[in-house]
Amino acid sequence: MENATYLGLGYIGLPTAILTAKSGIKTFGFDIDSNKIDLIIEGDLFTKEPGLKDELKSVLENGLLSISTNLEVASTYVVVVPTPLISENLPDISIVKEAVKSIIPLLKKGDLVIIESTCPVLTTEKMKDFIFSKRPELEDLIYLAYCPERVLPGNILNELVNNDRIVGGINKESSLKAKSFYQNFVKGEIYITNARTAEMCKLTENSARDAQIAFANELSMICDEAEINVWELIKLANKHPRVNILNPGIGVGGHCIAVDPWFLVADFPEEAKLIKHVRETNKFKTKWCINKITSVANKYLEDKKAKPKIACMGLSYKPNVDDLRESPAIEIVNSLNNQGFDLLIVEPNVNSSSIYKIESMQNALYNANIVVWLVAHDEFKNLEISKNIIEIDLCGLWEK
Repeated sequence: MENATYLGLGYIGLPTAILTAKSGIKTFGFDIDSNKIDLIIEGDLFTKEPGLKDELKSVLENGLLSISTNLEVASTYVVVVPTPLISENLPDISIVKEAVKSIIPLLKKGDLVIIESTCPVLTTEKMKDFIFSKRPELEDLIYLAYCPERVLPGNILNELVNNDRIVGGINKESSLKAKSFYQNFVKGEIYITNARTAEMCKLTENSARDAQIAFANELSMICDEAEINVWELIKLANKHPRVNILNPGIGVGGHCIAVDPWFLVADFPEEAKLIKHVRETNKFKTKWCINKITSVANKYLEDKKAKPKIACMGLSYKPNVDDLRESPAIEIVNSLNNQGFDLLIVEPNVNSSSIYKIESMQNALYNANIVVWLVAHDEFKNLEISKNIIEIDLCGLWEK
């Protein structure tokens, strides 16, 4: 009987495990964090992802999904653990290796191992060599593949089902085996390649998006200096049939675009010069925003002889989600706080925080002298703002 064990129950691992179980496959969810396991079972999730809580409840109740800190034997193992950056923006695959190490004693003939974690190129092949160094009798008897996710927070369940997928095996048989597994719940096209290309594909996609955002962010800084409305400019430039400039923001956040390009820079430092410059441009845009706010706040202090109260509107890395990972808004808020400014922090998608005091929109806008629009949440649109309040729109909220 086909069954699957997911190693890692984070933003991607948990939803994918749920969909696997929903397709009728007996699924085991494994995570080393016992507190997370308890909260998931209780339905107290770490994310407000739409539909996730109801789908989780359904597959837990019908017994198709079991969640535990105990690793279960299965026919398919899916590794969905973090690959963080360490010092000097170097990727750390030690958690992936530990996850793979934990299943090596459980592997048997015919098993499939899939890595979904974002990884440097050659990681899947390194894990293959690692497995066979410990279990040489399994060489050519198990299947190993890489399959990156490509989903948008706020729409994860839908995109995991309907988006096209790339599957790359260590050989053709592994690719076909992995494709067959994903066809249980993926309705999009599933394209087959080799593991190395599949790994590169994920890094390429996010590096390309990073570059598009960097162009818009750089353009916004040029337009500010030239006293040109960048939002109007982009709308006009996009009237060209072959031009599609994105809207600028306060930088780049999230666990993919802000991180993945560094994987290429780390492994190919001589070749990835543009990719590195793009990353630096988007990081600089955040610092530019900090300087912009600081300048306005200091001018207020100089003119009014009083320190301003600054409402920071938005903490998440993109509109209408509760995901704070790698958020440039967090960097801005932390910098302003470290400078001693009096902040009123608003994030409508987060009820409470152990780090920040979250204010209501009404209280922040009533008490603020300066309002900084960091994230274009729907809740911020069409608000009435006092004419006495200084506004700094860094996300194009009013232009949208």
